[in-house]
Amino acid sequence: MSEQVYAAITAWGFSVPEKVLTNHDLERMVETSDEWIRTRTGIGERHVVSEGEFTSTLALAAARKALAQANLPAAELDLIIVCTATPDYPFPATACIVQEQLGATRATAFDLEAACSGFVYGLNVATQFIKTGAMKNILVIGAETLSRFVNWKDRTTCVLFADGAGAVLLQPSHEQSGILSFYSASSGEGAELIIERAGGSRYPANQPMPPQHDCYIHMAGQEVFKQAVRVMGDDSMEAIARAGLHPSQIDLFIPHQANVRIIEAMAKKFELPMAKFFVNIEYYGNTSAASIPIALCEAVEQGKLKPGALVCMAAFGAGITHGALVIRWNPGPFGEL
Repeated sequence: MSEQVYAAITAWGFSVPEKVLTNHDLERMVETSDEWIRTRTGIGERHVVSEGEFTSTLALAAARKALAQANLPAAELDLIIVCTATPDYPFPATACIVQEQLGATRATAFDLEAACSGFVYGLNVATQFIKTGAMKNILVIGAETLSRFVNWKDRTTCVLFADGAGAVLLQPSHEQSGILSFYSASSGEGAELIIERAGGSRYPANQPMPPQHDCYIHMAGQEVFKQAVRVMGDDSMEAIARAGLHPSQIDLFIPHQANVRIIEAMAKKFELPMAKFFVNIEYYGNTSAASIPIALCEAVEQGKLKPGALVCMAAFGAGITHGALVIRWNPGPFGEL
C-alpha cells in the first residue's frame, strides 16, 4: 500500500507596491478621516500601484521570492495558478504572463477568479493535482491591483481596497502537511452585493453604458459585513470539524483581511483571544485574494507559525464566494517522492 501524499507549502513570498497611501492622504482626497476609517475598518494605510505596475508585476515579484527560497528553477514548475479578480487583461490569463516572465517553460498556467476567496480556492485546487500525483511543483499566487478599480470619490470603497501579491510553492510530502480539510460554498443570489460591472461581455468597454454600469467597485457595505461575519465563522467551524478538531486546537487563524471587526466577531464566536488571529489589515487594507498569502508570509516572519502548527484560513468575497480550510504547517524541506 502506498503512503498518503500531502501537498506541503514549502516556500512563500509576498510583494506590495512601494507607494503607500495613508488615511491622512485620503483625508485630502475624499470626505473622511483617520478616526472614521480606523474605527470602522481597522485600516491605517495601504499600498497602491504606480504607473507601470500591474497585477502581473506584483505576482511575478512574489513568485520569484518563493522560488528563491525553495532554490527551485522556474523551469521545474508544473503549474502556476494566479488567483485574481483584477487581471492584466480579460485574456490572456495573467498566469500566462507570469509563466513567460519567470521562464517556467513547461508549466501549465491559468487564472482562478473567486475574488477575495481566490487564494483559499486556489490552494485546494492545487492540492488535488499534488495528491493525485499529476504534478509536483505548483505555484499558487494571490495578486490584485484593486486601486485601479476604486472610485476615489466614494469613501465607502476607496478607503478599503489596496494592492499586493503573495505566493506559495506546493510540493508533495509523505509527512502530514498542507490542507487537512476544506469547505467552500457560493451564493449567486448575492452577486450584486460586490460588483464591478464594466469590461465583461454584459457591459463591454466599447459600448456606451448607463452611469451606474461603470468600471468602479460597488459594494453594499452593511449587507456584505453581515454576511461575512456569519459565513467566515460558520465556514471555519465546518472546516475545523471536518479535520476532526475543535477550534481551541487551532494554533493560528489567518482570515481574509477585509475588516478588523469581522475578525473580532470570529474570535468572539469561537470564544478565543484575538492573539490567536493574525491581523495585518492596518498596514495593507483589503488586498482581496492577496490578503491571506501576505498575512501567511508575515506570520512566518514574525515567528507565529511553528512546525506542526494547525492553521485555519477563511475568506469571503464577491460572488458571493466563501470558504475555509485547515492546514498543518510543516514546510519541510522534502525530498522527491
